Order: sequence, then structure tokens, then C-alpha cells
Amino acid sequence: MMEHLPALMIAIPLFGAFTAPLFKKHYKEVSIWAIIITGITVVLSLLLAKEVVTGGIMVYVFGADKPTLVLPSGYSVPIRIMFEVDAMSAFMAISATLMSFIGAIYSYSHVERETGLEKYYALLMLLEVGILGMVLTGDLFNLFVFLEIAGIAGSALVGFRNYRGEASEAGIKYLIVSAVASLMVLFAVGILYGQYGNLNLAYIAKNVSFNMVDMIALGLLFTSFAMKCGAVPMHYWVPDAYTEVPAGINPPLLVATYASLYALFRVSFTLFANVVIDLARVGWIMSILGVLTMFIGVTMALVQKDVKRLMSYHAISQTGYMLLGVGVGLTVLHDPSKLAEFGRDAMAGGVFHIINHIIYKSLLLMTAGALFYVTGTRNLNEMGGLARKMPITTISFMV
Repeated sequence: MMEHLPALMIAIPLFGAFTAPLFKKHYKEVSIWAIIITGITVVLSLLLAKEVVTGGIMVYVFGADKPTLVLPSGYSVPIRIMFEVDAMSAFMAISATLMSFIGAIYSYSHVERETGLEKYYALLMLLEVGILGMVLTGDLFNLFVFLEIAGIAGSALVGFRNYRGEASEAGIKYLIVSAVASLMVLFAVGILYGQYGNLNLAYIAKNVSFNMVDMIALGLLFTSFAMKCGAVPMHYWVPDAYTEVPAGINPPLLVATYASLYALFRVSFTLFANVVIDLARVGWIMSILGVLTMFIGVTMALVQKDVKRLMSYHAISQTGYMLLGVGVGLTVLHDPSKLAEFGRDAMAGGVFHIINHIIYKSLLLMTAGALFYVTGTRNLNEMGGLARKMPITTISFMV
């Protein structure tokens, strides 16, 4: 069974999503069903991480005689859908499943007053499927497919409270950004397939020549993932989306955002790993983008009165820290002096901050949702005296 863990990670939440509509008008049952399904995926992700830590990179080939058979008889290139799970993708998978599970538990009472909850939970599990596929896949076309799944599910969840004009606007804005980003990825996929006849990341990395056509494709990938992770100047959708989405969806939506950042890092690490000059250029671009994102995000956060909007702009600034850390690392990674050692530390810090930020920002946004649930407002100026009314929530917020 252990060798089939990557496939089960996708199959179980997908099954949960397609069966959730059967619970129509049964609020408690569909809530419990979503909690069970997302809870199972947490266990599977932990088992998967254990397998990767003890046995190294795990490869799973769909449709092969054996899940580990990368090259079928008579072929010199991979031709099937393939998942490649290393430590980085395993821990991103844990983040995705854990935040989806927490979101499902939180939603049990937070959205009980809403209608259409069977759709809500189906979309939550589809969002989880999209994120998991993005972080586990080993080829660019399936990265595009799962990016689309996450984008469609995410935009529907952002606009779930469609009786609010602001929520509908935020959902449409998220959908447009997702569609444009996905279209750019599709163009890049087509260009690279035309060049190399294959979309496996490892195969492309081995054969990429970095001619003008390749650089256009990689530029499209870089821009699309930067849009999806909310880097400046493509950050405009983040405050609306994080503010209007139900608080129970904030955790998985955060993971979806940073799964795009993960994809950006993965493409940079894989395709540019052995090309010193191009790696340094990518690092400089990423570092400059990171500094701008840090500055604009935190500056905009200072003037916000809506607690969730403030946290949304702060999330943008934290994306800048991640970009800067990895960007600095890429810039000096092949430096012959001791700077290369500091570069590896900077990259590790940028990647680790993804996990760190997902956890604490999810908790902060859910706390803000609890405050809104009790007070009916998100205006910080109207929240005085809450420490006496909600002491446990206040302590959790401070921690």
C-alpha cells in the first residue's frame, strides 16, 4: 500500500469532493464527511513524508506495470503521468492536508448559517486536490491541470457568499487572475513541448538549451506563478480574496497561494540548477521582486482598519521575504567563495518561511473570523474590550 500513497493522496479527496453533493440539505453529515476525508489525507501525508525521509525521493508512475517504472520498454523518455515526491514537496503536502483538515473543522460551526454547504465542502476538497497535485507532480502539463483545479475551486470559494457584492467581486477577480496565469502556463507548456517533445521537469532540465524560445517559456512560467502567489505588482487580488473568503477557507487558500510560490521555486531549482549565469539572473529578479513586495505589502498594511485586510497585506509582505531569501540564495549559490554556504542558508530560510507563514497566518485569519462571528464587524476601531469578552481567543491571537 505504501507505494501507492501518492495516488491515494489525490484519489481520496477527489472521491470526497464528488460524493459531497449527495449530502444535499444534510449540513451536519456533509461537514463530518469533509472532516473525515481531510483527516484521512493528513494521515496519508504523514506516512508519505515518513517514506520520503527514510527512503529518499519517491517516484510514482500512473498506468505503469510497476508504480516505479519510469521508462517503459522500448522508450527512452518518460511518457506517463508521474509524481516525484521529495522532502520539500512532502512537507508542502502535509501543509495542504493539515490546513484543509483544520479548515473543515473550523467550518463546522462557522458556516452553519450558510446555504449550499454540500457545494462548499466539495469545493474545499477539490481545492485540496489541486494543491496536492501541484506539489506532487513531476511534469509541467499536470502542474497546469492541477493549477486550474485549484484556481477554479478557489475562485468559487472566494465568491461563495454571493449575496455580498464584495465577495462576488473578489471571486471574479481571483478567477480572472487564475485564468490569465493558467493561460500563460499553458503557452509555456506548448512552447517547451514543441522544443523537447516531453514535459517531464527532470527531462527538460537535462536537455534545456536556454535559447530565446526557452527563455520566453520560462519567463511565462515565472510571471504566471508570481501572479498566483501575489507578488508585487500582481498582488491586487490578494486583499479582496483573503478578506471575503469564509475564514475556514483561509488556511487552504493560503496553501494554494504558496503552492504557486513552491512551483516558482521548483522550476527555478530544477531548470536552472546547473547554469550559473542564468541562475544568478533569476536570483536577482527574484530578490528585487521580493524587496518590492515586502515594502509595498507592509506599507499598505499600516493604513488598514479591516482586520482581515490588514492581515492580507501583511501576507503579501511575507511573500516578499520568501522571494528575497530564495533569490539571494540563487544569486550566490555557485559562488566559489564562502558566499555559496550563506546562499544555501538563505534558500532554506525562504522555503522554511513558507511553512511557518502558512501556519501562523492561517491561525490569525481564523481568529479574525471568530472575532467577526461574535462581533459582526471587522473594523479594528470597533473591537475595543474584546480581551474581557473573549479571553481565550485573545490569548490565541497573541500567541
